[in-house]
Amino acid sequence: MLHAALGFEGAVTAPHRAAALAGRDVLRDGGTAIEAMVAAAATIAVVYPHMNGIGGDGFWIVKRPGAAPQGIFAGGQAAALATPEWYADQGHAEAIPSRGGLAALTVPGTIGGWEAALGLGETRLPLSRLLSPAIAYAMDGIAVTGNQHRTTRDKLDGLRDVPGFAEHFLLDGEVPAPGARLTQTALGQTLSRLADEGLRSYYTGPIAEAHARFLEAHGSPLRLQDFHDYAAERVTPLELTTAQGTIWNMIPPTQGVSSLMILGLFDRLGVTEAEGFDHIHGLIEATKQAFIQRNAELGDHTHMATPAQEWLDGEHLDALAARIDRKKALPWPYEPKAGDTIWMGACDRDGTMVSFIQSVFWEFGSGLTCPETGVFFQNRGAGFSLATGPNQLAPGKRPFHTLNPAMAELTDGRVMAYGTMGGEGQPQTQSAVFTRAVQFGQDLQAAVTAPRWLLGKTWGDNTTTLKLESRFDPALVAALRDAGHQVEMIEEYSDLAGHAGAVMRHPSGLLEAATDPRSDGAAITD
Repeated sequence: MLHAALGFEGAVTAPHRAAALAGRDVLRDGGTAIEAMVAAAATIAVVYPHMNGIGGDGFWIVKRPGAAPQGIFAGGQAAALATPEWYADQGHAEAIPSRGGLAALTVPGTIGGWEAALGLGETRLPLSRLLSPAIAYAMDGIAVTGNQHRTTRDKLDGLRDVPGFAEHFLLDGEVPAPGARLTQTALGQTLSRLADEGLRSYYTGPIAEAHARFLEAHGSPLRLQDFHDYAAERVTPLELTTAQGTIWNMIPPTQGVSSLMILGLFDRLGVTEAEGFDHIHGLIEATKQAFIQRNAELGDHTHMATPAQEWLDGEHLDALAARIDRKKALPWPYEPKAGDTIWMGACDRDGTMVSFIQSVFWEFGSGLTCPETGVFFQNRGAGFSLATGPNQLAPGKRPFHTLNPAMAELTDGRVMAYGTMGGEGQPQTQSAVFTRAVQFGQDLQAAVTAPRWLLGKTWGDNTTTLKLESRFDPALVAALRDAGHQVEMIEEYSDLAGHAGAVMRHPSGLLEAATDPRSDGAAITD
């Protein structure tokens, strides 16, 4: 059996080993967990470009011992020109395109999030030190992972002709093979400029000017003023108390409230044993109840009828839990929320814990890649609706976000940062990892490695099945089918089940870290 990495001086987990090492080395050099995460975030933007980049968004939850957690919402707003009428004038009255310039309609927020996170407290190392690993990987080249190769191959039809994509992410017009060297010189120069001029220059300096010119030339509604107007926000995370402790997650328009609702509902079911029908069926049915409300009401918090924190009120969760049939599956057609992303966690020797997530929405985002800077832009704005509702497109508004970093302080004094990539599956995977590790006492690594599921559609597939990794007990699979779940089996370690990770700090100072065997990652402790 795999076990979590153990140590006392620091811990980092990331879905690519290079990012974990970059964070570990910052901790060894005396940096904070926040500084380690900035180094890891910059590195993974280079070495795992199909999953994230500095043209996307990011979200942070930071907790210091004895203090309430702090949240950073680094999701970019829609362009001032972005209205349903503007899109209708471009010939798109029904839906926003998912690739190309028209899909790149929200300001990339993640760099602003790095800046805001570094402003939360003491900084011990210069920005140039934090960005140096990423710059080296971009200039010297990365070894393409099998995951990047497969993703590029599978999504190539929708990306090949998007301006800038082929020049930056193909080699001689072909998908890079696993192990091929891929250099990103322009991106390395951009990161070097940020190291010299400061992170704010991404929104106010020549980088912003280059991006504004390029985006306008290729049909995006983003303009230079939209970059000038952006700033990440410090926020108070959503909070839920269960029998296991207090859990925090990110505010809307992320689906953090859904992740908390699932755990709150499952807590009310009184399940006492892991991995059986009651455990898996209970979490799946709790997910359905949470997603029904999410799909109907979640949007930018300034446009929601009911504040998300009220969704977590005890009486409301009691009522939803009462709707769960402990023996039968609720029929399940719904609209999915796709997305690809990375989650990373870190803890330093002082006990500061970070839960961080960074994304460009779909694989390679919009695909639109600026040749001057090497930055490709997210397509998060494609998550807006052009129809009336809480997620309707409007200037300055933020779209629905699948991203949601999680943090928990348990009744026994342990603190846990955890999360995953996986779009629609993020709340589902979080519930699996949390209940296994916390509620049922499994080793942290075992909880991440154990077989998982995904309820709902996958990219390019119109089925709304319950997808189970093939490692599940056949008797459990049969019981789920008998209860009315539409079961579809997927490979034993499937990317569809997310790339999860977790860091746990014990009252003794012991640190545990776990990473996902479905990714190319590492969990490292000192």
